[in-house]
Amino acid sequence: MIPLQKLEKLPRSLRLRKTAKIFAEAENRLCLTEKSSSVTRINLSASELEFFANAAKSLAGDALFSAKKQKALTSAAKIFELTAGLESAENTAAMLIRALNTVKHLLLAETGRSQADWDFTGSDGRLDPSRRRVFAGMMVYLEDIRSPFNVGAMFRTAESFGAEKIFLSPFCADPLHKRANRTAMGCVEVLPWERRELFTADELTVPVFALETGGIPLAEFPFPRQGLLIAGSEELGLSPQALAVADASLGRVSIPCYGAKGSLNVSVAFGIVMQKWGQSVAPAGV
Repeated sequence: MIPLQKLEKLPRSLRLRKTAKIFAEAENRLCLTEKSSSVTRINLSASELEFFANAAKSLAGDALFSAKKQKALTSAAKIFELTAGLESAENTAAMLIRALNTVKHLLLAETGRSQADWDFTGSDGRLDPSRRRVFAGMMVYLEDIRSPFNVGAMFRTAESFGAEKIFLSPFCADPLHKRANRTAMGCVEVLPWERRELFTADELTVPVFALETGGIPLAEFPFPRQGLLIAGSEELGLSPQALAVADASLGRVSIPCYGAKGSLNVSVAFGIVMQKWGQSVAPAGV
């Protein structure tokens, strides 16, 4: 770790960026340790915590920071001082993570930068497949969704609510596209998927339903234990072929809207429906 005295001699913008990186690395390390263990442990040494305390106090003395930011830095310094020397304690790791995160974002904002959502994963950005909870037979078909951001978001949502597999139409955006992969935050690697043409009625062995307007309201829809949810393009909606397959089975599920817009982004609507579906099939108490 670069000595504090050396950091303080750097030009302000460079000093803030380097300090933000140091705090971010410590936050990632602490987050990974906390997630991988049932015991809350602090894997930062007393000397590291002393460094963070002194760095935060030094930054709080920077007159170019607003009074509000100086107060936040001083509060973070106190947390680092209080936890120095502790190996484990109730809520201590969470307090440290929040303090590190606060300083990091404050410094990034001061330099005109911000952290994107895909930076919130651990240092290697990977998920542990063994920790997945899957509802067998819960499948999704994405038809012609062009936005990599939406595809990535829908992968993340599907994985979060227990989907077993995602199917993509031939013209759906590539989940391996840089923007899709970032938005999915590692879920493309752990959630099985394949590209294929739309299923025909003869090929299907589970009920099918479509996320589309003009269908059964969400609260009344009879979600199946196993099934295939078809979600389509925001711009064009689902194809007549996809609607025909769904209408011949369970039909369409719709989300009532009450605002002037009357519609939702497809990944947002998909998230609402997947949560409801997951809730309907999850064992009691989960």
